[in-house]
Amino acid sequence: MDRKDMDARRRKLIFRASRRGFKEMDLIMGQFADQHVSEMVEGELEEFERLLATPDWEVYAWLVGTKPVPPNYAGPVLDRLLSFEYEPRT
Repeated sequence: MDRKDMDARRRKLIFRASRRGFKEMDLIMGQFADQHVSEMVEGELEEFERLLATPDWEVYAWLVGTKPVPPNYAGPVLDRLLSFEYEPRT
């Protein structure tokens, strides 16, 4: 994939991350994407796309610790998301 295509892919992921339909996830995933998607390589972008395709309530439960992360979702991007310190915007 050339640089132009990667840049377009990254922009789409940032947009999708901030418009998920569940306000808390819009804010958390959107802010995470704003800060990290630009530095992600192909495999990490694929992992992030997979997380974006997962229902909000599942990912949110992992983030707040009410449910364990299933082993098939474990990975470096989710690890970074789990340790991400969301900063509420005023």
